[in-house]
This record gives sequence, structure tokens and C-alpha cells, in this order.
Amino acid sequence: MKNYPEGILYIMKAMILAAGLGTRLRPLTSHTPKPLVPVGNRPVIDLTLEHLKRHGVYDVIVNAHHCHQELSEYLDGGRPFGMDIEVRVEPDILGTGGGMKNTEDFWDHHPFFVVNGDIITDINLTEALSCHLQSKNLVTLILHDYHEFNQIEIDDSRNIVDIGDRACSGRLAFSGIHIIEPELLDCIPEGVFYNIIDCYKQLIKSGRPVRAYVSEGHYWRDIGSIKSYLDANKEALRQNPFLFGPDLRMHGSVRLIDWAVIGEGACLEEDSEVRGSVLWKGVTVKKGIRIIDSVVTSHRQVEKDLIGETY
Repeated sequence: MKNYPEGILYIMKAMILAAGLGTRLRPLTSHTPKPLVPVGNRPVIDLTLEHLKRHGVYDVIVNAHHCHQELSEYLDGGRPFGMDIEVRVEPDILGTGGGMKNTEDFWDHHPFFVVNGDIITDINLTEALSCHLQSKNLVTLILHDYHEFNQIEIDDSRNIVDIGDRACSGRLAFSGIHIIEPELLDCIPEGVFYNIIDCYKQLIKSGRPVRAYVSEGHYWRDIGSIKSYLDANKEALRQNPFLFGPDLRMHGSVRLIDWAVIGEGACLEEDSEVRGSVLWKGVTVKKGIRIIDSVVTSHRQVEKDLIGETY
């Protein structure tokens, strides 16, 4: 029996876009789907699901392609999360729009969230949904000011009037969260690769409103690059500069400097050093080895210094 929170409008559904290859995160994603890459010793999809659940979402569909078996086994139908979670496998990647179209049978008559699988945020989804319902939009994109990605222009009525190819002054960034009415899926071709942004551009061109909800004062981080992934882990530490998983074995002479996230079952041998780095579960750092500004994936044995590397 699910314990639904009080004050929600109704039980929402959501889609997590997770079928990408995670190319920019390689080699972290060589054998791990991007949603299972750990941030603060937890798979990033855990953080996304917790955020959705806080805002009344208990039914989720996740599209998957790369390492989809591992993702399906981890999610286990949603049982570990007190949710209902379906994994919809794409034998051939369909893109953001094609992936949404491929889940058309999952939705009811209510609007639904679509969330990129590589972001961490605490944006107020309930407030954004309320705004969407009041405006009776076909689609609402949650935007914010993030100069690196400020590509979207809106007017005074918060209609989106242009989606550019590069960041520009005076524009806003797409957070990676959509609120969509089921009717929008009629605008997407079936069974082919299709980018949802192309759909939005066509709607704007034809005069159909694509609206913005502008969020402020929230936390937001994508993990699409190695640098951003390291930043996400550092930010996950909050007040404590070091985070250790269970069953850590660490010699008393080990030097921990600046910050570090060290996973379950790691072993740090005599006179080793870890600085500004993330070690996944089961990593062994041999005697005297330094790991600086680096990421070490699961069950690796590190026998040489790593400085600014992924291993």
C-alpha cells in the first residue's frame, strides 16, 4: 500500500529519459548505464525517483537501451522504491521524442512529467504543475538561469519564442524537465528517431504555445560530463568533506585531502593519498599511490598515480 503525501493534486506519472549511451561520461558508462552512475555513493536515478516521489509521482516509465538489463534488475519494478516502475527497452535508440512516443500506451488523460536521466535537482515540481494546469498549456518547459545553457528566449507572457543552438545573453536554460499533455504525443512520428526539441520548434513556428515555467532559488546539476560529475559528487557532500561507503578498509597512514567520495568495500593501502576524487565500490588503492582529481570505477586495482583521469 503506497503512502501518498497530502496536498498533491492527483497521482502523477512521469518518464525518465535514460536510453542514451552516456558518451561524454565514458569510460564511466562503458559498462554501466548512466542512471546507475553513483553520486554521493548512490545511483543518480535514486535521487531522481526520490524527487519525483516527493511531488506525488508513484508511476514511472524509464526508457532504456545501453546496459538495459542492469537497469531493469536494479529498478525491480519499483519495489525497492515503493513505486511502480516500468522499463521500456528500445532495441534501437529512438531519441527524446521517439522515446516519448514509444510510451504512448502508458499515459492516462492527465499531464505527465518527463525528466532527463542525468540531472539532479530540487526544483518545485508541484508548483510548476499547478502553473501548467492554470495556463492550460499543451507543454510547459521548466526553465532557469544557467549561463552555460541559456539558449531559450521567452516573451513577457512566458511563451517560448525561440530555442537557439548556443547560449546567449538574455535567454534562459532548459532544466531537462517537461510537463506534457498526452495530446502532444500526436505531434510525434511513430517508430523513428526523433528529437522532442524539433517538435517544440515546429509548434512555435505554427503558432501553438509552448510555455515556460521559470524556476529560481533551486539546486540543479547535470552529470553529462566528467567535470560536472565530479562537481555533483563534491556538492553532495554538503558539510562533510569525506563520504565513505560501508566496509571500507583504510590504513592509518592514508592521506585524504580536500574532498573525496569512497564507495563500498574499498581498500586504501599504506601511504596512499586520495584528493578531490571519487572511488566507486570495491576499489583497491595500492601502497603509496596518489589519486588526484580523478574517478575510479568499480572493482579497479590502482597501481599507478592518477591525476585528472578516469579509470
